[in-house]
Amino acid sequence: MSTIRVDVVSAEQSIFSGEAKFVALPGESGELGILRGHTPLITRIRPGSVRIEKADGDEEFVFVAGGYLEVQPDRVTVLADTAIRGHDLDEAKAIEAKKRAEEAMQNRGTDFDMALAQSEFAMAAAQLAAIARFRRKK
Repeated sequence: MSTIRVDVVSAEQSIFSGEAKFVALPGESGELGILRGHTPLITRIRPGSVRIEKADGDEEFVFVAGGYLEVQPDRVTVLADTAIRGHDLDEAKAIEAKKRAEEAMQNRGTDFDMALAQSEFAMAAAQLAAIARFRRKK
């Protein structure tokens, strides 16, 4: 099977750069699966897991907090707002963040920002889902 060049970068660092057989990630309109020769595409991505099936058959998981995806027939570039390798995700922090967001949505104060609380809740939930996916693949 031929491979495609994959680069996953955040504002802070390059998270993954290498050859892959397949890439799956959460596009704005649903899950995307990308193989070499894919039609060119630029789209926003939602918070969630990027699954990279590397050329050697191993899998790499990266959590992205949203961003943009560019696909060319021989290259995939993920420009993530935030990107964390699957093995670096902290479940306790994600649970705590989800709990704080839930509490904020229930206890609305004068300076309450519902959109921010919902965004933080969605991010924490996506991280927990990514952790669960990462654990299943171990």
